[in-house]
Amino acid sequence: MTTVEFIQKQLNISEKSINNTLQLLAEDCTIPFISRYRKDKTGNLDETQIEQISKISKQFEEIVKRKESILKSIEEQNALTPELQQRIEESFDIQELEDLYLPFKKRRKTKADTAKEKGLEPLAKIIMSQKNNEVHFLASKYLNNDVPSEEEALQGARDIMAEWINENMYVRKNLRRLYQRKAGITSKVVKAKKDEEDAQKFSQYFEWEENLSRTPSHRLLAMLRAEAEGFVKVNVGIDKEEAIDFIEKAIIKSDNESSDQIALAIKDSYKRLLEPAISNEALQEAKEKADKKAIEIFSENLSQLLLAPPLGEKRILAIDPGYRSGCKVVCLDEKGDLLHNETLYPHAPQNESGMAMKKIRSMVNAYNIEAISIGNGTASRETEFFIKKIAFDKPLQVFVVSEAGASVYSASKIARDEFPTYDVTVRGAVSIGRRLSDPLAELVKIDPKSIGVGQYQHDVDQTQLKNELDSTVMKCVNSVGINLNTASKSLLSYVSGIGEKMAENIVNYRAENGAFEDRKQLKKVPRLGEKAFQQAAAFVKIANSKNPLDNSAVHPEAYGIVEKMAKDLGIKTNELIANKDKIALVQPESYITEEIGILGIKDILKELEKPGLDPRKAAKVFEFDPNVKSIKDLKAGMILPGIVNNITAFGCFVDLGIKESGLVHISQLKDGFVSDVNEVVKLHQHVRVKVTEVDEARKRVQLSMIL
Repeated sequence: MTTVEFIQKQLNISEKSINNTLQLLAEDCTIPFISRYRKDKTGNLDETQIEQISKISKQFEEIVKRKESILKSIEEQNALTPELQQRIEESFDIQELEDLYLPFKKRRKTKADTAKEKGLEPLAKIIMSQKNNEVHFLASKYLNNDVPSEEEALQGARDIMAEWINENMYVRKNLRRLYQRKAGITSKVVKAKKDEEDAQKFSQYFEWEENLSRTPSHRLLAMLRAEAEGFVKVNVGIDKEEAIDFIEKAIIKSDNESSDQIALAIKDSYKRLLEPAISNEALQEAKEKADKKAIEIFSENLSQLLLAPPLGEKRILAIDPGYRSGCKVVCLDEKGDLLHNETLYPHAPQNESGMAMKKIRSMVNAYNIEAISIGNGTASRETEFFIKKIAFDKPLQVFVVSEAGASVYSASKIARDEFPTYDVTVRGAVSIGRRLSDPLAELVKIDPKSIGVGQYQHDVDQTQLKNELDSTVMKCVNSVGINLNTASKSLLSYVSGIGEKMAENIVNYRAENGAFEDRKQLKKVPRLGEKAFQQAAAFVKIANSKNPLDNSAVHPEAYGIVEKMAKDLGIKTNELIANKDKIALVQPESYITEEIGILGIKDILKELEKPGLDPRKAAKVFEFDPNVKSIKDLKAGMILPGIVNNITAFGCFVDLGIKESGLVHISQLKDGFVSDVNEVVKLHQHVRVKVTEVDEARKRVQLSMIL
């Protein structure tokens, strides 16, 4: 089987598209570049399909390597028969390969190994043939110093047969099918830990049982976390009698003394070898599926968060609210640079609201502030009410923004490098301001796991999570494009073809030589060669460049095509840009080249209509209910405005403007069945919800969007 055939078995994509995509990936082209600028080669595959091809191709390579390793190991044991070699070479199922390798795997000494050393393997073979009805007489012929009795001889033979049964591929394959259909998962409380305070959050799983295949990802991960913390014991299994009955029907073909011994060996094999191995496999498989689902949800949430509406280049006053420690206030210019900072104390216990009002008004006027950004943590609502009482000389938009991850950023090396002379409180306030003007540019500086928009992110496979989140950030950065002259090192590092080291080189070059005047100047950056330029150039934009196309998503390799279009129309290139009437006159088929086909040309024309358009929507001010300041103000039946601040497999959480977010269970999103929460709501969506239940003691709020 070839790589392409292996991929086609899993994806409904043409051979030509797969071949071309693999070729582009082999040439070190990035997924964002391929999906946007090589559509004609891939057959218009999107980023997700290209990513799938890349992942499955790597799986194929891993299987091929594993096969080579298995063949080499068996050959070194002088046990590789032509038949076994053929079976291994023809198999591309990793589980089947491991089953084939199982009898030859290096392992600790087993009961079967001990029995073989005592010379009992011939006895086991005779019994396994099921032709002998006098097994005790037969066993008496194998007595020696190491085997003093017939029973010990038969026990040794059963140990050997148990291992053979465990290694039987038919048995293992069909047992797996039984587990896939019928395995149940149970969790039982560890009595010694039942009354511990931390155990109560897992009380649902103190006595729990359900079909493993129907267990949703969040519930499985919760059970496994409860087990990891020592509060419950989790077990996966099927009906023991059904399993043994199946094995007996598969192995036993006679009714004599030999079959009685085989039946005993089957029971031992299932209890000691098969059940632990297959149940562990089943749990592991379920965990992998749960991980995948959780990572998908985290990735989708992260994407929505990164692509949240930006306010744009405005002068912002940002506030990190607090009570005793005060409100940290910073003023930022249009580029997010820090102009001023100080701490004010408008709330208890100091209650210096009058002085704080005067200072805020003074800062707004002195620094020509255009918007105010308030973090949504402690004292957020009180600070919002306080700000709205101030009589400013001009209308100001007031936004409440999520401060999730701001403290992580403020203590990071990135923040220390940006603001070496300021403490963490000032850095945190700066982050709150910047994430209003451009959420994407600011949030890329924070480890995605610290942003708090996932479920059980610390319980899933960390390598897979990191890879998926890095991929998500890269997709978002490249879908928006960045300003080459203002982008931070963190933002640049996610640009197609750049990476962390090259981003540092770009920032250093910019510091030494001033702003980039055009895209071609990128080639002067140390170590940024032709390949990196090809991958990155169209994802970085330069406002006021000599070439107006430098501020668009048109790739430099297509500049000549655009210039020819303009020339054919008798106008200059800059007169074609955003000129819908002239663009409509262009015949796409006339400009096809060997590298850029009809799909690429049509994309160029779309981009020329709205060059450099930010795909994100504009930021909007949101008003919480002014009468709701804490959980104590909530009553069942109230209908309130809210913002979706997290999405999980079982529903979404909604910020009502108080410390505790309310849960809208998936069943309460809308009338009728909902299979995917993201089909109904998106992160940061403004919604109206009904309060259905308030549990002050547990600080839990249940909501419904069915009004």
